[in-house]
Amino acid sequence: MRIPPIQAVFNVLAAFLFAVFAWFQRNDIDPAVYYKPSSLDALIWFLFYLLIAGLFLVTLFRGLPNWLLILSALACLAEMIATGPGLIENFFGDAEFNMTQVSMSASDPRVELSREFFGALIALVGVGYLMLQQRRLKNATDAG
Repeated sequence: MRIPPIQAVFNVLAAFLFAVFAWFQRNDIDPAVYYKPSSLDALIWFLFYLLIAGLFLVTLFRGLPNWLLILSALACLAEMIATGPGLIENFFGDAEFNMTQVSMSASDPRVELSREFFGALIALVGVGYLMLQQRRLKNATDAG
């Protein structure tokens, strides 16, 4: 199952983007920047983004099993559920909505949780794209 060249380019770019997201997780253990930093949390997010990057790379060479895509989508949803309360507090809480603060630091947990929520949402969109890509390629293979 070969993907069209334009999709291959997109998949490489998406893999690179998620690898960069994973690389940025190394900052999440800096106590001068983050609220209650956790090495385990940073590792989980690193592996999460690395998984999504890996999915995009694997599709360049072969199809992905549906169970892996579903499991990846569930991981995205789990991260969104875990960080959703911070996003809700950011939108509807007493303090003013904020995503950047002055220096992009995340000393306010609402900011970090909101960013993580949107990171998981971006990953979910990526997994959804891969599911759609897999379905289209399978249908094209079956028809041809």
